[in-house]
Amino acid sequence: MRIEYLYRFPVKGLTAEALEEATVEPGGTIPWDRTFALAQGDSGFDPANPTWLPKANFMCLARNARIAKLAAFFEPRTGSLTLRAPDGAEISENALRPTGREKLGAFLAEYLGEEARGAPRFEYVEGHSFCDVRGKVVSMINMASLHDLEAKVGARRHRRRFRANVWFSGVPAWGERAWIGQQIQMGGAVLKVIRNIPRCPATEVNPETAERDANPVAELTRLYGHKDLGVYAEVIEGGRFSAGDAIEVLGGD
Repeated sequence: MRIEYLYRFPVKGLTAEALEEATVEPGGTIPWDRTFALAQGDSGFDPANPTWLPKANFMCLARNARIAKLAAFFEPRTGSLTLRAPDGAEISENALRPTGREKLGAFLAEYLGEEARGAPRFEYVEGHSFCDVRGKVVSMINMASLHDLEAKVGARRHRRRFRANVWFSGVPAWGERAWIGQQIQMGGAVLKVIRNIPRCPATEVNPETAERDANPVAELTRLYGHKDLGVYAEVIEGGRFSAGDAIEVLGGD
């Protein structure tokens, strides 16, 4: 078993950044993954008391398909975040500074148009993750499971629909479902697989066209009796892992 692809998603809902390697800390995420988010004006998100909120409170593909055509590029060394719209409009600001976030939020709110609710705010809170689930996790998908789904529906389902941090090979289709509760060694880190990933309407959005042109939730339910694809894992022992590194199942606690 090995890692084939490795990604982070700096801005919740926006494009992936491919990585060659990542170093994780116990209880943490891949650095800069889901670090920023546009909170809708009615979200109630309080940066002074950052608690987890469901994705509907933020700009997200499940509600805002058009954001699939926004490109995002983040440079951790400088804090610079560049957003580029399909019409060529672009903004680059320091996302770690309040003034920069204010300008980035205005750009995104204008792009969303009527889909922006109230006065959206572009948020960053050091140490907080805008993940779809409570807690900090690494999301993983078995490439064989995706390929099995594609074979059964007779169509491609681009992996970017599913927004995983780690894509891996060497496991029979759906074999990862048996990993729940197990620890795995991934490169130099140890993670515990905690749950399957239930899919949502975000997967309907074609990442290349921003059109809702498929329904993976319905396909998964019809074909397999569940709507899961992939697993979430918590980091137990920190370390570095890279594309090409081996994955080994270690067993239970």
